[in-house]
Amino acid sequence: MKKERAGFFKKNLSGDASYYSFSPSKLPPSPEIIIDEKVRNLLIEGHKTLAILDEKAANISNIDLFISMYVRKEALLSSQIEGTQATLEDIFNPNIDSNVNLDVNDVVNYVKATNYAIERLSGLPLCNRLLLEIHKVLMCGVRGGEKNPGEFRKSQNWIGGAGSTIKTARYIPPDVTSMEDALSDLEKYMNEEDGLDHLIRIALIHYQFESIHPFLDGNGRIGRLLIVLYLLEKKIIKTPALYLSYYLKEHRIEYYDRMTLVRETGDYEQWVKFFLEGIIVSGKSAIETADKLIFLREKNVKLINSQNYTKRSLETITSVFEYAEGQPMLTIGQTAKDLDLAYNTVASAVQRLENLDLLFLEKEQGRNRLYVYKDYLDILRTGTEI
Repeated sequence: MKKERAGFFKKNLSGDASYYSFSPSKLPPSPEIIIDEKVRNLLIEGHKTLAILDEKAANISNIDLFISMYVRKEALLSSQIEGTQATLEDIFNPNIDSNVNLDVNDVVNYVKATNYAIERLSGLPLCNRLLLEIHKVLMCGVRGGEKNPGEFRKSQNWIGGAGSTIKTARYIPPDVTSMEDALSDLEKYMNEEDGLDHLIRIALIHYQFESIHPFLDGNGRIGRLLIVLYLLEKKIIKTPALYLSYYLKEHRIEYYDRMTLVRETGDYEQWVKFFLEGIIVSGKSAIETADKLIFLREKNVKLINSQNYTKRSLETITSVFEYAEGQPMLTIGQTAKDLDLAYNTVASAVQRLENLDLLFLEKEQGRNRLYVYKDYLDILRTGTEI
């Protein structure tokens, strides 16, 4: 295996100011990726898992709600990989718009960027223009917002711990000229066919994007969002229910080390296997989550319908319950406003749901008491603990 298979380290400047940046080779790798028995088995299991996930999603009556919940969880996990200190409760808090916590704003923007990207993908192929548009949404009005939102970098960046310099950096991406060439090559590769399975291709694309590191901030989040966008565009998945951030958060050190190993040795194969395992683990996790949420909904709908409510009361209680599935932390006032119902009508429905142990009073704040659909949050919480 050639050490330079993945690229080479290029000397920049001279004297004491000199440093070496990495210039990645074009995709696909040369020599071509070795598809051994382990890779073939991972591909078979990966596609099978994604097919089951798609079938599961198709049978969820409120699929848009499920996707909405999953996107918010993914936004939180992907942001946590970058060091964001926010919790699931922060993200679902009904007062999130007035929250001054910058960590929460990072996650809110990721949700907006994800929704924007999925919608935009219907009329625009995966391209550098789309990446710029997504980045602008992601970085607007948050920390890093001064680092050219919606623009590729025009200066050298580097990756390292807090306070690191270009001399102590763990990784230095390509210089600006090499970056522009690499981005152009990557854009072409995303929109062509080379005979490789799409799951292998997105493993390579994600690695390549992270190696290029074309933005001054937000590269990790955009790179992880690129995974689901590619799989959607190539129709490998039908719904955006697959996200790898939980797996990558759990294996954060290995995640970075394996990409480093590609650059240093040219060993793409070990990275591809790691990535394929991530798709399988993430897909099975999504299936398990869907099963739990479907079971929880069916159980609780049955419980509500078994009560001796009047027809009108049942309709209101059902409306509030369904609202809680989309907003598992709620206040009576905001719920009444969103459902266009009287405050006292919603208060009565919430009280009945509380009596059934479906909602719990989280915080006493006069008329702004905060209620939580605890069982729902507990299912989504897996992996989001800081």
